Amino acid sequence: MSLLRHRDFLLLFAGQGISRFGDGLYTAATAWLAWSLTKDPTAVAVVSVSAFAPAFVATFVVASYADRRDRRKLMIATDLARVAVVAVASVLLSLGLLGLPLLVATTALLALIGAPFAPARNAIVTQIVPGDRLQQANGLLQVAFRAAFFVGPLMLAPLLALGSMQWVLVVNGLTFLGSAAAVAAIRVSRPALVSDRAGLWSDLGAGLRAVRAAPDVLVVIVTFVLALALTNGFLTVGLVAIVGQGGQYGLLLGVAGVAEVVGALLLAGLRIRRLALAAVLAWALLGIFRAPLGSVTSHAVAAVLLAATGLASALTDIPLIALVQQRIPSRHLAKALGLWEAGVAGALAISPFVASTAIALAGIENAFLFSGAAVVVLTVTAALALARVGARQPRQEPFVPADGAPSVAAPRGTAVITPQPE
Repeated sequence: MSLLRHRDFLLLFAGQGISRFGDGLYTAATAWLAWSLTKDPTAVAVVSVSAFAPAFVATFVVASYADRRDRRKLMIATDLARVAVVAVASVLLSLGLLGLPLLVATTALLALIGAPFAPARNAIVTQIVPGDRLQQANGLLQVAFRAAFFVGPLMLAPLLALGSMQWVLVVNGLTFLGSAAAVAAIRVSRPALVSDRAGLWSDLGAGLRAVRAAPDVLVVIVTFVLALALTNGFLTVGLVAIVGQGGQYGLLLGVAGVAEVVGALLLAGLRIRRLALAAVLAWALLGIFRAPLGSVTSHAVAAVLLAATGLASALTDIPLIALVQQRIPSRHLAKALGLWEAGVAGALAISPFVASTAIALAGIENAFLFSGAAVVVLTVTAALALARVGARQPRQEPFVPADGAPSVAAPRGTAVITPQPE
């Protein structure tokens, strides 16, 4: 891909791949540490929730600083602060002081400190990549994110075998340092339009008004969050109930993860002209293939269905990010992306409970059917809402991308995919 020959984008690509590797490793490490400390699955659940709850509460608010300050410097500061927290956790662990309460507090603090990072990262893409290459850039970044996050947990066992949990935390801290170094080397050619005059709450209000002024963006974000809450838990809680074997469970999760990476790689080479509709309809495709999972008896069939949903999953967020980057003014871009990230964190926190409740009430087969059908109904409703938005605004709406060149929002309608120029 030609973008990988772009120095600044390559630095972002490599740095965030390293960072996501550390995230995947840390996620697996904290779950294992919670289990080793307590032998209680509830403790594992509490630690998992502590990784999402602070992001749900804080991401939209702190994203305001990514719009009003230097995004690059904010990302560096965030990475260095997380290095300090991981270092303290490693010392506490070596002294035998890292019990469950401190582990929960450390995980929550890392999530809180990292809350502005993802909105700033997704917003800074518009400052280093031309406007007509945003989808390709997002696709390539998702390849790095998904592949690295998938590999991270696989390294837990070798690191524990060769060393100890302290080694795992040290490696995690080094990934934050690698990310900070890569971001520090980036030369931002188009600084974001920032203003120090606006206060926090007035800036947040302006950001919400900017999202409401782009109803297609609002529809896609709401659809994404609701669909994630309806489906994600079934990939963990539901799949465990179907498989019943740890090895097969890990293998099927790996199939889904590889399919997501392949889907992101394919999307990096295509241009989707109807971003909003494509992002919405991808959830319908995911729901269709996810619905029969509860009734399958063959692991091979389950693998095929999970591969299909993995490919569809890549199509849900890459067009969404590109849509937000195109439709929302640069001065509010991080807040819009932060609103989405906060919704994602909330959906990830409640989705396991949605899945477990549905399975307990309806049985595993009916629960999967209900989840798939609900997502299809949701996406059809969202597609109709997009059509109504287009009917009320028949003319194409202007927007100004980060490079300052006037452009026109992509017309709404049926998804059309054309080859992405190299």
